[in-house]
Amino acid sequence: MKITEILTLEQVIIDFSASSSKQVLEQLAKLLSHGTYGLEVTDILSHLLSRERLGSTSIGNGVAIPHARIEGSPYTIAAFIRLKEGIDFNAIDNKPVSLFFALLVPEKSTDEHLNLLAQLATLFRNSKLRQYLREVKDPQELLQALIEWDSTSSVSK
Repeated sequence: MKITEILTLEQVIIDFSASSSKQVLEQLAKLLSHGTYGLEVTDILSHLLSRERLGSTSIGNGVAIPHARIEGSPYTIAAFIRLKEGIDFNAIDNKPVSLFFALLVPEKSTDEHLNLLAQLATLFRNSKLRQYLREVKDPQELLQALIEWDSTSSVSK
């Protein structure tokens, strides 16, 4: 499965204003709930918060990948938020985080979950792509950049 097979334009927000990690996770939970067919925002948020309590999902360079496996969702879903201003997210490099790519995966989809996390880690290691994602003005252009990266990435094949 490719990243862009689970991310839709409706689940992308750019220049969101948040002053705390909880605000970001709340908004990600709302975006993720659009594709869950029956899961409540509060349940999704609870799973994301529980995962963050285990350790920050920040991977450095201003990027975090909040994720959770959840019972009751037959589908893998993604959401992306770019903040206007980075926030403290307990990043491993102590830098503010402004790019958030969230994943919600069915509870029993361990291999798929790990594969998607590996794809995202590879994607966000690309400094030029990170910079472009920080500068692009339109959600459609942002999604198109991810589609182009996805089509050339050897990790997703």
